[in-house]
Amino acid sequence: MKHPGSNPGGKKPKINNLSVTLKRIGRYLFKRKSKLLLTMMMVALSSALALAGPFLIGVAIDDYIASGDERGLSWLLAGLALVYIGYSLVSFLQNYWMAEVAQKTVYELRDDLFRHFHKLPVSFFDKRRHGELMSRVTNDIDNISSTLNSSIIQVASGLLTLLGSIAVMLYLSPVLTLITLLIIPLMFGGMKWITNRTGPRFKEQQRHLGDLNGFIEEAISSRHIVKMFSREDEMIGEFMEKNDRLREAGYLAQAYSGFIPKLMNLLNNTGFAVIALAGGILALNGQASVGTIVIFTEYARQFTRPLNDLANQYNTMLSAVAGAERVFDIMDTREAVDRKESRQHQLSGHVVFNNVAFSYEEGKPTLSNVSFQAEAGETIALIGPTGSGKTTIMNLLARFYEPAGGAILFDGVDSREIAGSALRRQMGFVLQDTVLFEDTVMENIRYGRLDATDDEVIEAARKANAHTFIMRMPDGYASKLSQDGSGISQGQRQLLSIARAILADPVILILDEATSSIDTITELHIQEALGRLMEGRTSFVIAHRLNTIQHADQVIRLRNGAIEAIGTYENVVE
Repeated sequence: MKHPGSNPGGKKPKINNLSVTLKRIGRYLFKRKSKLLLTMMMVALSSALALAGPFLIGVAIDDYIASGDERGLSWLLAGLALVYIGYSLVSFLQNYWMAEVAQKTVYELRDDLFRHFHKLPVSFFDKRRHGELMSRVTNDIDNISSTLNSSIIQVASGLLTLLGSIAVMLYLSPVLTLITLLIIPLMFGGMKWITNRTGPRFKEQQRHLGDLNGFIEEAISSRHIVKMFSREDEMIGEFMEKNDRLREAGYLAQAYSGFIPKLMNLLNNTGFAVIALAGGILALNGQASVGTIVIFTEYARQFTRPLNDLANQYNTMLSAVAGAERVFDIMDTREAVDRKESRQHQLSGHVVFNNVAFSYEEGKPTLSNVSFQAEAGETIALIGPTGSGKTTIMNLLARFYEPAGGAILFDGVDSREIAGSALRRQMGFVLQDTVLFEDTVMENIRYGRLDATDDEVIEAARKANAHTFIMRMPDGYASKLSQDGSGISQGQRQLLSIARAILADPVILILDEATSSIDTITELHIQEALGRLMEGRTSFVIAHRLNTIQHADQVIRLRNGAIEAIGTYENVVE
């Protein structure tokens, strides 16, 4: 059960457009520029207060402690207390406002991505695993969220603290400042070596996480099949294989990035020792005061701490950018757009297929020169072996896909000139696999027409022969259903689907093997409900049981994507 997405031995992915991705995230952020500006003002103020603390301590040593001025020392300590209280308050405000900016930004980004999902063609989802797409909406965007919450403040604060520390250190002692700056090349050299290795690893980690999520989603949704064929061990084995890849990618990413704080601490301590030694020599020679040395050592720490923070945040940002690229990759996928002249067209039910050709994969035709027409109100039955093209015709009717050749005409108008949403609003679908939502029976039926009243929903259920079994449920129409419809039978799920279609009141009806896997008694209820539903509507029926299409106006037999025969039931079937 190997999947095309798993390629552990392939080339390691890289972040392709770091600057472009950051600019796109920036465009989302700057929509809240006023609150972002307030946050940056608080960051600047907190950096200034952080620099003021050590300076005041040095002043206290030189001007008050050394001279024994208790009154002056008391005032200075009171001022120092106010500085640290102010620093705490300002830090709270900057984090509070940044959290608001970050959450609104991520909210909009997730909203845009989800909306874009609904504009993409069906073919896009055919080629991607659902769990992997879910990972982009959840894990990747959460990664961006956590980075925005912390990294922007830390990067801005680190840069301001770094510049402020250098300025004050130059003022206090150019010699000691020069000694401190000698450490910087070593820091950046070490950071560059590490970050060149962490970027690809974080991207690989996100890819393997999406692959694992896709596999888990598939395993859960197909759990019955897994148990039927006793494939639990194989599924567990594949899960462990994918989990191992994720663990290895995550281990390498975190291990490399974990070197950064260790390297920074080593250089920090080395630098501190060198500064203390040089400062002590200057103090003994009368070239620097004790207070100046104390200030300088504290500023040296404040100078190296931002470098450490920036290095750590760089790795965090690489992980977030890797996730953002995956999100923007989806958002850059071409939407299923209608022609400019697409219009809202009221269907009458007359449909023509004119030499229609289609293929899911280039060079492998699924339909070839399919031509037929259905008059308004007629029932067209499609029969043929699996893979003959029956469901493809239904998909083309609903404009889930576009013909590669020929045209589909509704009332003489090319389907591509009619807005897809307008077309599907006038169609009803009853499919073999009934889709239900985790909601009440009432709302599941109302999905066919959201503005329908409760009475209209109940009437549709009566016409679908669903009212009786619904009323036997514990809470009637208020009973909650699960997504997979567990708790009700396949036939009951089909009756709910028919009620939904009746409520939609479509002009054209598409029935895709709606009575397959149904017992004979339930089939009679479904056939009766379908009869009411099909009355006066153009209906396209994929027949699983040939006895259900005896009264079709036309029967089309397909084979290998072409029409083999077309006529009445007696001519084509018997």
